Amino acid sequence: MRHLKAHRKLGRTTEHRMSMLRNLATSLINSREERIVTTLPKAKELRPFVERAITLSCRARSLEGAQAVHLRRQAAGFFHAGNMQQAALTGKRGQLRLPRTAGVAAIKRLFDELGERYKDRPGGYTRILKLGTREGDNAELAIIELVDNPRELEALENARKRAKHSPSKKKKSRDAKVAKASGQAKVAEEADSPAANETVEAAGSQASDSAEEVEKPESQTAEDEAK
Repeated sequence: MRHLKAHRKLGRTTEHRMSMLRNLATSLINSREERIVTTLPKAKELRPFVERAITLSCRARSLEGAQAVHLRRQAAGFFHAGNMQQAALTGKRGQLRLPRTAGVAAIKRLFDELGERYKDRPGGYTRILKLGTREGDNAELAIIELVDNPRELEALENARKRAKHSPSKKKKSRDAKVAKASGQAKVAEEADSPAANETVEAAGSQASDSAEEVEKPESQTAEDEAK
């Protein structure tokens, strides 16, 4: 029976696999373009991992006090902790304070920005796009990105503006039909005019004269040749 085998092992031990997922989640949250490129199995494992942390930040928007702090501490488990040596080096002469790690910055952005963005979205915070295979080891590559990112919203706004300023297909077809109908009406008016009737009569008389010349009797033709 396939019990307790819900996730991919990715050829790593548990500690190595969890550390890798925390690094990928940190890179995704801190990315300027809000997307990273990795292999397809890693992207599929990262998706539920990072979405749990985003869900905690969304729940914390409606809570205050100790409950919000509790959710923040739970979300911190999805990222690497800050520097443990900060407290030991604080206040020592000649020792510079160590910078905070990327995991702390990811937690801050997660609860300050992403929680507000996805507060009304019931899941589905990421998107996976396949890129094909990688040259060399032939591994399947994929892009995992956050949905509703600024780049995507800007593209939608530009498309909306283009659709607003450009005439629609229905309007174009309607204008074409109106122009065609007006052209047909103009042709009909010209055909009903007296000048058009005189032209038609003159053309008909010329056609009849030419037909009479063509249809001369053979006897008359023979007489003309004898003369």
